[in-house]
Amino acid sequence: MTARTTAHTTAHTTAHTTAHTTARTAWLLTVAMLAALLLLALLSAGLGAYDIPLGDVLASVRSRVGVGGHALERSAESVLWNIRLPRVVLALLVGASLGCAGALTQGVFGNPLAEPGVIGISAGAAVGAVGSIALGWSFLGTWTVSACAFVAGLATVLLVYAMSREGGRTEVVTLILTGIAVNAFAGALIGLFVFFADNAQITQITFWQLGSLAQATWPKVLAVLPCAVVGLALAPPYARQLDLLALGERPARHLGVDVERLRVVLILVVALLTAAAVAVAGVITFVGLVVPHLLRMAAGPGHRFLVPGSALGGAVVLVAADLAARTVAAPAELPLGVLTALLGSPFFFWLLRRTRRRQGGWA
Repeated sequence: MTARTTAHTTAHTTAHTTAHTTARTAWLLTVAMLAALLLLALLSAGLGAYDIPLGDVLASVRSRVGVGGHALERSAESVLWNIRLPRVVLALLVGASLGCAGALTQGVFGNPLAEPGVIGISAGAAVGAVGSIALGWSFLGTWTVSACAFVAGLATVLLVYAMSREGGRTEVVTLILTGIAVNAFAGALIGLFVFFADNAQITQITFWQLGSLAQATWPKVLAVLPCAVVGLALAPPYARQLDLLALGERPARHLGVDVERLRVVLILVVALLTAAAVAVAGVITFVGLVVPHLLRMAAGPGHRFLVPGSALGGAVVLVAADLAARTVAAPAELPLGVLTALLGSPFFFWLLRRTRRRQGGWA
């Protein structure tokens, strides 16, 4: 009896210590990411073809919010507030949306290799954007491409979900396989649109497919802001249910989780976040895959930190990637989607090998 009590006490103490260490790690990571995001945002606002000293950036911001500082000369003020800051804020929102969507996708599918594109959202949004360009649509003016991308992304994920559902339930494997098929079909449609497009349209399509924040404006920030805020606000309350789902569908159901409803809600949240991001920034890959997995490796699999942490980490990664895209090959600008793919692909290959090695093969 004494031995059993001692063992129980030891196990309880170990679990408490582990939980305390994980919470401390999560807190430190949050502080570090916030500090990195602030520093990167300031650097991104100042660096470029027209350099603005950091002190001037801070002075202008303080002047605008009414806490001292001073306005800059006309050209510097225009560059900072009409070009740089909209781009920084858009990078922050898009990165946060993609990072959070990646964490939710991995939680819903129970697979660290999953990312938002696996259920066809990005491909569907690409079809909407490319189709509107190739067909010459302009019914919403400059917003036509973004609106078509957003609507097509949402429609695609609803179609994938409807095709995967049978008998009131949706199997994860069926959902993923349907997403793969839809992605292939979307690729074929994009190729068809490109085939019939003229040279000017092909240039625009290529620019959009490669992903970029070069055309960032305050109206585009305002367009993605509601979707990002709603999606990022809806996600964290489902952290506990995602932790229970990680135990398996049957145990989660026994513990009171409505698995089907959880999947529907979170897939719609993922669609909202991803479609809005793709609509304003084009196709940017690997942020939703890499960021959640890095945080999971550092602070454990608990979704209470992982979901908001992935949003913060995604913002850090995309602001940093956009700064690199603008400055590494200056005066030219690297496509943002290409840069994230170049950096994310090696990590993905390593992740595949690591997962395979841990599981002793795929069989």
